[in-house]
Amino acid sequence: MSPVYATFGLEPAARVGAVLADGGYQVHRDFVDFVVDGSPLLSRLADLDAVSPLASGLPPAVLDARVRALLLEDEPPLPGGRFVLYGCPDCADLGCGAVTAVIERDGDDYRWRDFAWQTGEHVDLDRDGYHGTGPFHFHGPAYRAALTALSDGSAVPSRRVLLVGPRVGLLARLAATLRGIGIGADITPDATDVPAGKLGAYGAALTVSDTQRAALRKVFARTGTVLVDAPAPVVPVLVAQLQQALDRAPAERRHLTALTATPYAAEIDVTAPGRVQLTAYRVDRLRRTRVRTVLDAVLGPGHHRLPLDPRTVRGEAYLVARTLGGVRVTAVRGASAHD
Repeated sequence: MSPVYATFGLEPAARVGAVLADGGYQVHRDFVDFVVDGSPLLSRLADLDAVSPLASGLPPAVLDARVRALLLEDEPPLPGGRFVLYGCPDCADLGCGAVTAVIERDGDDYRWRDFAWQTGEHVDLDRDGYHGTGPFHFHGPAYRAALTALSDGSAVPSRRVLLVGPRVGLLARLAATLRGIGIGADITPDATDVPAGKLGAYGAALTVSDTQRAALRKVFARTGTVLVDAPAPVVPVLVAQLQQALDRAPAERRHLTALTATPYAAEIDVTAPGRVQLTAYRVDRLRRTRVRTVLDAVLGPGHHRLPLDPRTVRGEAYLVARTLGGVRVTAVRGASAHD
């Protein structure tokens, strides 16, 4: 009897970085996710902060070795023929926990089975197995073609942004923060200083100069670079605005598709169940930034209306919504005057 095949593919994904409330960073990680039967495998594994071993920025030799392992051309790194499919985005240490599975050959084909959460050399499938996930039987030629394509230099490129304006003050702090979470950032006083052939290397850009914005919009329209039109005066919000601009995932792959807010409620559209964090940033009359987490909960797919305390978003205020792989930003419309 012929096996029932699952389709296998790869697509760019990201563990979105963030500026944490305590001033620390959550590092941004671009990686390639496994797509099984048309949907990312990571999305089937609950709310998991993890990345695949096929990360961007890896030296070619390391990436090639990881591809060879998935093709079973190298020995499995764990007993029982187990391979790490997703690991810690910060250190990749097995002690932090990892999703593993047995990968084996079946003639010319490949099978992934016995998915589990693993924190040591051995795993207890009864206790830590992902019951109901897999086994997946992949057609050999398609599986090999998808993985070997990564070795030709087509891995996910590093994300890079261009900041237009003075190199001191807000943009300098923003560039340092972006680099701290793993996003490349360059500053130029004027975009005309950048050779036209180089502008296309930037996925997103912003300027704090109203006089330059209209001209930049025309320049970047030719390169496909997204210009942040209404930059906020708050570094964590600027980071989130640029991350949203960098997101090239198709709408059906995004966990967050819309976010709007008034002083009394936020409205958010979610496409898949998962943890959503909603943070309010308010600029007070002394230009200090006030930060408050207004939601940290698992939301199901659909449209959600979340009440807000008007005191949390009075004056100039912004909301940032985050999930594992996405971010949305909105200004709070119709907020009352500063305190």
